[in-house]
Amino acid sequence: MTDLLRQMIAIPSPSRDEGAVADFLEAWLFRHGLAPHRVGNNLWCAAGSGPVVLMDAHIDTVKPVAGWTRDPFTPLVEDGRLYGLGSNDDGASVVALIDAYRRLTAYTQPYTLVLSLSAEEESSGRNGLEVSLKEIEAACGPVVCGVFGEPTSLEMVVAEKGLMVLDCAVKGVAGHAARDKGVNAIYQALPAIEWFRGKRFEKVSELLGPVKMTVTQINAGTQHNVIPDLCTFVVDIRSNGLYTNEELLELIQAEAPCEVKARSTRLCGSSIGRDHPLVQRGLSLGLPAVGSPTLSNQALCRFPSVKLGPGDSPRSHTADEYVMVDDIARAVDIYVDLLNQLVI
Repeated sequence: MTDLLRQMIAIPSPSRDEGAVADFLEAWLFRHGLAPHRVGNNLWCAAGSGPVVLMDAHIDTVKPVAGWTRDPFTPLVEDGRLYGLGSNDDGASVVALIDAYRRLTAYTQPYTLVLSLSAEEESSGRNGLEVSLKEIEAACGPVVCGVFGEPTSLEMVVAEKGLMVLDCAVKGVAGHAARDKGVNAIYQALPAIEWFRGKRFEKVSELLGPVKMTVTQINAGTQHNVIPDLCTFVVDIRSNGLYTNEELLELIQAEAPCEVKARSTRLCGSSIGRDHPLVQRGLSLGLPAVGSPTLSNQALCRFPSVKLGPGDSPRSHTADEYVMVDDIARAVDIYVDLLNQLVI
């Protein structure tokens, strides 16, 4: 699996341009008898019968940042660390899930196991897991639960923050700045901005805390001597897994003293109960149950899932990214122990 990851690192696969690495992995899976299906640059394999359990990791990467001291596309092992772009996020999870899938499907499981290697995760693109999931569920049935491979230091993430971006507007009346005419839209927007600053939602997550809303951009006015008749601002919302984005949007539109439009409601937060069989199995293995502030493909899915994988999240998207080689083997064992003969 380390050799497979080295070969992946050597193939540039920036998000929305993963075709070459998808070609490589498709051929590798065929050579090893896994008969992958392909949807765009997404790959998936399925084995077994019964309720559908999904294992997913993404094959795309961000573009290399400027601070690399090594060639990001030349994999190098030093002191037990495998360096290279995408080694930590998310190549280590990709190869670990592939190996776990091979080991799990060597025996009859009480469910259908689906391995998904998805594109466009880093850009939240619409041609990633969403498109392959439609084909998977049409062929195999609805997914009942999932494991998302991401760098979590091999801790079990049971709650993940979501994201929603709002475009807000407050209208005024234009007038000459030297006269007492017009209604200043900037002043009119102040109560709305203060509303977002002070609003608290009732449900607070034990692991993720409250829903967080932050005004991040503001725009108004055309020139210095004209009272602005429109003030627009942007709100970044990080949900806590206890509300869907649609629920939050409805509450905000009912209360906020301004016009509110969501750019998208796709990227919801997620949470899974401690009584779910996946979580119970993970706890029995001694895996810490934690929350995560970062988005993954979990945000696109409405079935219960955990996020778990080799690598460390703070190393993602950094110069000289690396993963510990030993963590890959540990991850495979954990995935197998987590899912082997699991009763859903």
